[in-house]
Amino acid sequence: MFSIDQYAYSNRMRAVHPGERFAFAILTMVICLAFPSTVTQLAILLLMAGVVILWAGIPFRFYLKLMSLPFSFLVVGVVTIAVSLSRNPEPTLQGITVWGVTIGVTDQDLRVAVELFFKSLGAVSCLYFLSLTTPVLEIIAVLKKLRIPVLFIELMSLVYRFIFVLMETADRIYTAQSSRCGYATIKNSYLSMGQLASNLFIKSYHRSRMLFTALESRCYTGELKVLEPHYTVSKVNILIIVVIDLALVVLALNTGGGFVG
Repeated sequence: MFSIDQYAYSNRMRAVHPGERFAFAILTMVICLAFPSTVTQLAILLLMAGVVILWAGIPFRFYLKLMSLPFSFLVVGVVTIAVSLSRNPEPTLQGITVWGVTIGVTDQDLRVAVELFFKSLGAVSCLYFLSLTTPVLEIIAVLKKLRIPVLFIELMSLVYRFIFVLMETADRIYTAQSSRCGYATIKNSYLSMGQLASNLFIKSYHRSRMLFTALESRCYTGELKVLEPHYTVSKVNILIIVVIDLALVVLALNTGGGFVG
């Protein structure tokens, strides 16, 4: 089991209704994406970090490690947006000229890059909140209550289960290779990694077929039935969610100027 799944089942928000957690994450993410307000996106980023660390009890270092992954990708992405190359530079382009090519940034490109960076990071923090506090089975239960098509839900469920099949298969192959000194040298490491990649999907496909055969032998009809724990809807939590999201909307309107066009 991944660390994210372990925290999803053991965090301090497990008693909160999954529908409330789902609504809070999705509504906040919509606000983050809908308004061009960097201040609001920063507020959402800090809000989600506070809820995950202080309320749910997720370790700060683990959360910081998770956030560093999208952070590194976003840094590379926004740099390509902010930096421009031009042989006929505009007056607003600030930079250096090398062999007749001007490398620099414009105020507009810089604003777009900064807005995209914090908007993406804020949206990711909302999804991390949901994944760190709500197990996948509970998310699927919420989607069923929202009348999401059964085919989409079952595909999501099967893909989630096959991820573990893939990881377990890769771990077994890696262990077998390591026990035979497959990674003792750089040359052997590249050779072993290539063999692992080539055999991984074949073995995973074989195991997935065995799993599907096992499901069919247990009268699988295209829908997995699971027991759902009973939760009580909290009016206080709903009120808190409404107040927080309304406050974020007011903040966005006062700092961002309206919806994204």
